[in-house]
Amino acid sequence: MSFVLVAIMLVPFVAAMASWWAGPRSGAAMTVASGTVTFGLALALVPAVARSQPPGATRASGGAGELGGYAVTALGNWLRADSLSLVFLIATAFLYALTAIFAVGYVSADHDATALYRRRLFAGINLFAWAMAMAPIVDNLGLLWVAIEVTTVVSALLVTIEGTDSAVEAAWKYVLIASLGLGLSLLATAVIYRAGSVVLGNSYELFYPKLLSGAARFPAGTVRLGYLLAVLGFGTKVGLFPVHTWLPDAHSEAPTPVSAMLSGSLLATCFYAILRYYQITERSAGPTFARDVLAGFGVATLLLGALYLASQRDLKRLLAYSSVEHMGVLAIGMSFASPLAIAGVLLHVLAHAAAKGTAFFGAGSVVRKLHTKDLERVRGGIGLLPWSGPMFVAAMFGLSAMPPFGTFRSEFYIVVGGFAPGSHGAERALAAVLVVLVTLAFLGLSWHVTQMMASPGPEDGSSPAKGETSKLMVVAMSVALLALVVLGVHPPHQLDTLIHGAATELGVTR
Repeated sequence: MSFVLVAIMLVPFVAAMASWWAGPRSGAAMTVASGTVTFGLALALVPAVARSQPPGATRASGGAGELGGYAVTALGNWLRADSLSLVFLIATAFLYALTAIFAVGYVSADHDATALYRRRLFAGINLFAWAMAMAPIVDNLGLLWVAIEVTTVVSALLVTIEGTDSAVEAAWKYVLIASLGLGLSLLATAVIYRAGSVVLGNSYELFYPKLLSGAARFPAGTVRLGYLLAVLGFGTKVGLFPVHTWLPDAHSEAPTPVSAMLSGSLLATCFYAILRYYQITERSAGPTFARDVLAGFGVATLLLGALYLASQRDLKRLLAYSSVEHMGVLAIGMSFASPLAIAGVLLHVLAHAAAKGTAFFGAGSVVRKLHTKDLERVRGGIGLLPWSGPMFVAAMFGLSAMPPFGTFRSEFYIVVGGFAPGSHGAERALAAVLVVLVTLAFLGLSWHVTQMMASPGPEDGSSPAKGETSKLMVVAMSVALLALVVLGVHPPHQLDTLIHGAATELGVTR
């Protein structure tokens, strides 16, 4: 399976280069092909990684590595896919494939889009997806930082692609804040390297198995410092409070396909980086410190997201603050000691990608139809958009963690994990706070979606004609919504095995 990892490394990058030099039509076709192939390659890794462990059996180093689970490696172990990394890779590849389809319809519906704009968009989407796919499969803390730095550069350029003053301002704000955060995360990498040198010597590679094999002997104080820097640094890109301020502006001003990838994939990819530091810290300084840090950031982030949802006046900013809310849910979920809660966090990564993809695709359809993001001016959406309108409503309820969607199952796992037998009073109180804040977020989202989609349109005849702007946009929405329902009703067995294997790799202990 090593060739699969190499193919994932090459396919989106080659597509980015080729789509830049090819014409707009060829670039669109190559982007769709690249997204589809990358998702297929990611799924091909699942049987090799998500294997149930027979009772009492041992795992050979060639098949498992030192993280306690099966893994696929390539290029001298510089590339590595284990259960944890594969969960995040699947989320990215899935959204990449659907965004490529959506982007073709989105650009086709824009008659003002120039050939240069289309070349930049498709090349940028491919390069952005490549960087996000590389982050979870590189087996090195330093290369992980490099991959996330590349996502910053590429996504900032994509935010400015519309060329408006507000887009340039949003991108500039994004670059300033993200660069500060990535500076802190680079320092975190150096601090962890210093901690490891006490055990592993002054010259070694930052491979995850090597770090984790010696982490129990690392100086706990040094590791705690590195972890705090990593949470604050990578948390800038995740959208954790108080370093979230770039997120609403960038997600609002970027083209809708880019916004979908920013919210559904980039934030989760950066959360993955935090989890790699979490693994080291849990082994070195004990689980309590690592969880308490995430609990503090998670509550503040979830509270901010839930409160801001009710006061939004821009459709895409509304979805951006929804992303802030869901990142808070992930952080709180990781603070619980229950394996069920951690499995819920990992399922939530996948469900949020599907839900946010559907929601942003729906928002793109609304904006294309009504030519406005102003929530006060969006009315009668279901009547105007017979397919994407109802699916957009369903996606918003999915973001509110309503059944039968995957977000309901994942948040249910997290909450039940917080109340699991053996949990202490603080965990149960935090689980109760999670329920209250998620309910508050639901009220804000449901109010806005009701006003936008269910209320009657203008009576003066100014509404556009009924009908969809692009069939491809509807196809992308349909597949994303179907995936969200499948994750809620009955996740595939191998995916469930993969998620629980990833929870085990995170070293969940009571």
